[in-house]
Amino acid sequence: MREQKNILGNIDWVLVTIYLILVFMGWINIYAAVYDENHKSILDFTQSYGKQLIWISTSLFLALFIMAIDSKFFSQFAYGIYGFFLILLLGVLVTGKTTAGSKSWFEIGGFGLQPSEFAKFATNLALAKFLSATDIHIKEIKTKVYAALILFIPALLILLQNDTGSALVYVTFILVMYREGLSGNILIFGLVIAVLFVLALLINKFILSAILVVIGILFFLVIRRNKKAIITLVTFAVLTIGFVFTVDYVFDNVLGDHQKSRINVLLGKELDLKGAGYNVNQSKIAIGSGGFLGKGYLNGTQTKFNFVPEQSTDFIFCTVGEEWGFVGSFIVVGLLMTLLIRIIYIAERQRSSFSRIYGYGVASILFMHIFVNIGMALGLLPVIGIPLPFFSYGGSSLWSFTILLFIFIKQDSYRLNLL
Repeated sequence: MREQKNILGNIDWVLVTIYLILVFMGWINIYAAVYDENHKSILDFTQSYGKQLIWISTSLFLALFIMAIDSKFFSQFAYGIYGFFLILLLGVLVTGKTTAGSKSWFEIGGFGLQPSEFAKFATNLALAKFLSATDIHIKEIKTKVYAALILFIPALLILLQNDTGSALVYVTFILVMYREGLSGNILIFGLVIAVLFVLALLINKFILSAILVVIGILFFLVIRRNKKAIITLVTFAVLTIGFVFTVDYVFDNVLGDHQKSRINVLLGKELDLKGAGYNVNQSKIAIGSGGFLGKGYLNGTQTKFNFVPEQSTDFIFCTVGEEWGFVGSFIVVGLLMTLLIRIIYIAERQRSSFSRIYGYGVASILFMHIFVNIGMALGLLPVIGIPLPFFSYGGSSLWSFTILLFIFIKQDSYRLNLL
């Protein structure tokens, strides 16, 4: 009993407070996003905000439940939890409900449950368990292969559900591996590939290849006395030029029509304000119309007249921008950034490598969601449909983010007991 009191006393209340503030702000913005004069009661459970109150209440129960569990449970059963959610990901492919083109939901008593949301924290647990083993060294090839498989399997199953947004989140785990000693060259290579993909869609392939050759020659003049570096340079040049000529195939045959349209609109190759570009255009209008201080709570015209589709979910940030303005948007982004910084700070003070790695995984997942969600609301990134943590309407996302965060809070509360 005394040990449990000590653990409760060691909870990082700063992190808990930020979580509670974000959840509350998310709920009042969901209320604003779907506000209806005929449904003013906050306890109207036929409306999204009423249902979200249920999700918030159950999320708080989940948080308390996690805090009551022995912290060793999560490391001991990490692979079992991971395996369980892989089975659910397989199951949803067979018996799942198709929503918005994605077969990624279980229908349970009128409520939808999305396993792909929960698979993120399960994968984080498995990766932390694997990388924290005493005989594991990140610089070994087999370690990289096994770690990649841990990430690739759930990502592939989610891709098969046609949920590209959730699958892309797994890319962010490379930041966790980088913190644990993965070479920075891999990060640079990934960034180069992303840039080349965009450039290959905008520039003639032969012109782009010629530019790459010129850059390669310049590098060769600098490193010409280093044979190993020359071999690396030539290999890299061949791979990148080869990649440039495969972009069109990937774009035409791998991506869906709606994904291609969204990318083309973002890159300015198409102007489709009534189709693929409609959501983003209306979102930008809503955010821009808010000005410095916003139009006031429940006074957003874009919000009130439903100009922005999915405004309580994927585009919840435009409600903040319209009704709370630049000041409100700055506060929300500031809170989210403070959350990330605090998680990283706490991760660095962990005495357990499992807890540290898991903490960086929490920060990476949340960062990806925040960056992409706000980026697409501002028209800076393609619309791929992932929620804003603790803000967007949805039980699966709120539950999964709560579990993700509070497992880490639980791990941190136990750290002083390791002395």
